[in-house]
Amino acid sequence: MVPLSVLDLSLIVQGGDAGQALRNTLDLARLCEGLGYRRYWVAEHHNMPGVASAATSVVIGHIAAGTSTIRVGAGGIMLPNHTPLVIAEHFGTLEALFPGRIDLGIGRAPGSDPVTQQALRRGLNGADRFPDDVVELQAWFRPAQPGQFVRAVPGAGLRVPIWILGSSLFGAQLAAALGLPFAFASHFAPAHLERAIELYRAGFQPSEQLERPYVMLGLNVVAAESDREARHLSTSRQQAFVSLRRGRPTPLPPPDDSFEQRMTPFEHAMLEAASTCSIAGSPDTVRRWVTAFVERTGADELMVSSQIFDHAARRRSFEILAAELGTA
Repeated sequence: MVPLSVLDLSLIVQGGDAGQALRNTLDLARLCEGLGYRRYWVAEHHNMPGVASAATSVVIGHIAAGTSTIRVGAGGIMLPNHTPLVIAEHFGTLEALFPGRIDLGIGRAPGSDPVTQQALRRGLNGADRFPDDVVELQAWFRPAQPGQFVRAVPGAGLRVPIWILGSSLFGAQLAAALGLPFAFASHFAPAHLERAIELYRAGFQPSEQLERPYVMLGLNVVAAESDREARHLSTSRQQAFVSLRRGRPTPLPPPDDSFEQRMTPFEHAMLEAASTCSIAGSPDTVRRWVTAFVERTGADELMVSSQIFDHAARRRSFEILAAELGTA
């Protein structure tokens, strides 16, 4: 089986708070390190009541300081919200503190709504500059040249791996052109999955960082002792998804088997379309589904997201996944 990694949104649950969410994040990271997961990534989202990782580089430092071997990174930093120099300094600092353990995944979405994006003081056209900003970011990590007036300190000369994140064909093409590893957000936007992989592999140009294409795919996985229990636990993620699409994001709600009765036909269809790369089931069900997914896509690595209300159940889900599929 391919390597398994973790995407954690530092979930704030109903009745909980950000402090507890961040403590749970570190606890889960330590568990996954012991189980042999390869990476532990957190993501930048703003104005989201259920996500505690807005200050993404700070959270990465919190996780890295509390672990010792697992790679820790961003899945990702939304580059339009920042200047490339500042991100090079942030991740140069992290690499200086935790050498050889830091990943930098970057995306071109704002990770927020338009009003929040204005509050971030970065305007609304940052996505148009994304390819140039990626190239500039790469330059800040190169060794400083004689006479170079501005340099990233820390950052210059440090080898921080950069990943391109994507949920469309654009990211696949950019990652291929720059010779960077590609992480596709199939866990929430699976519509272009096959075509994005095809474009990335066909157009890949070897680079100093990467000799051959490398694809990591996102999956929602809820594993429990039975299919019925797993489906019950997965209703938290489904409720959160529908609330987000309604424009009313909330902390992660507890499971509710009856919530689908309150959905419109359009919401049913939207949830079904977004869940084609999601599995909730028993150990055997999860093993068979994930194995078939890897065989179908040829993924080099999987990044698993598990939005489960109860922290103990979430820990158990990652234990089951590691036991059934290994963490090579």
